[in-house]
Amino acid sequence: MTPGARIQAAIEVIAEIEDRHRPAAEALKDWGRMHRFAGAGDRAAIGNLVFDVLRRRNSLAARMEDGRPRTLVLAAAADLLGLDANGLAGSVDVPHGPGPLGEAEKAGLARKLDGTAAPWIAGDYPEWLHPAFTRVFGDRAAEEGAALAVRAPIDLRVNALRSSREKVARALARFSPQETPLSPVGLRIAPPQGLGRSPNVESDPAHERGLFEVQDEGSQLAALLADTRPGMQVADICAGAGGKTLALAAAMGNKGQIYAHDADATRLKPIFARLTRAAARNVQVIGAHEPERLDAHAGKLDRVVVDAPCTGTGAWRRHPDAKWRLKPQALERRLEEQRLVLDRASTLVKPGGRLVYITCSVLAEENGDQIAGFLARHPGFQALPWAEVWRASLGVDVPASAGADSHGLLLTPARHGTDGFYVCIMERGE
Repeated sequence: MTPGARIQAAIEVIAEIEDRHRPAAEALKDWGRMHRFAGAGDRAAIGNLVFDVLRRRNSLAARMEDGRPRTLVLAAAADLLGLDANGLAGSVDVPHGPGPLGEAEKAGLARKLDGTAAPWIAGDYPEWLHPAFTRVFGDRAAEEGAALAVRAPIDLRVNALRSSREKVARALARFSPQETPLSPVGLRIAPPQGLGRSPNVESDPAHERGLFEVQDEGSQLAALLADTRPGMQVADICAGAGGKTLALAAAMGNKGQIYAHDADATRLKPIFARLTRAAARNVQVIGAHEPERLDAHAGKLDRVVVDAPCTGTGAWRRHPDAKWRLKPQALERRLEEQRLVLDRASTLVKPGGRLVYITCSVLAEENGDQIAGFLARHPGFQALPWAEVWRASLGVDVPASAGADSHGLLLTPARHGTDGFYVCIMERGE
């Protein structure tokens, strides 16, 4: 496909997403099914265009003074290809392309946003979330939002049960992995430039042998801050596909016991193959239909990890369409789910044990507010100083840029280069 045909395809996909309110991944998959002539490189280029539009929809629309799919894709394409209006004109006025540029489009492509743009425009987040962003970030709201609107790298967690960071780096040398700045078990592959394809590292033999898992550095740090140790009794009660369960098993050296549970059987299904591949042998999976097996461990567990259901505002780099589909009602539902799972988790922790609350959200409502409410309901728990836990579990000083509230740690892409993650460690009194 020509660049112009790819641009036209992206316009069609964006229109499909907006008109039918569909998730981007589904719309792209359906487009590929109906256009089987498109090769893997074409599909990757179209996907890059679509996701970059969704990451920067507000700022692109403001720059172009037009929010229609065609105009948004043209602006994103010019940026990705490094072209001005004249350069882009030759790519789009071709057969199967979107057609010649209009004068307003040319003017928009030449325009730059200035410092007077509203924070939710410059930061590319929904306007209704501006009070929440300002509450957390103050006058840095636009900067933090913009950092959530760029492409994320591919982060890998080296599986200490099977390999080392040095060995995995050698196995993946053709992708030029670098050590993650904060996680001692992570490697990072930079995102592609322009319309290039990200490497499919999960098809690599090293992944098939269980030497690593794809996991954002922030998620790796959250699992490390649980400070699980060999011989402990641990529960991961929102285990999902098992990413943090696998990290906990590696930290424990397969010694002790982990109970992995999720209330959603579909989300839990992939965990079985992943456990086998990773050689994680100290995990019992508790199905969605048998929560009573968790209740049998009430008051007996050293660590209970709650990777809580949340809005996912911290993962917008990877799921940019989610920020435009998020509604206030969805936030309220998540807050109620978090309250319920925290209360349930508290019954499992033994005296002196820890409850570790994690979200991939940057919103105070889901983070510090949720913890404050929990501590008020459960005065037998106290939030531990996260910096002390960091030093004890990672063995290094905390990053100078660390953000926090009165209870926990907030990681963000602007400050730490990670996805947005919140971690609070609470201890049950003796």
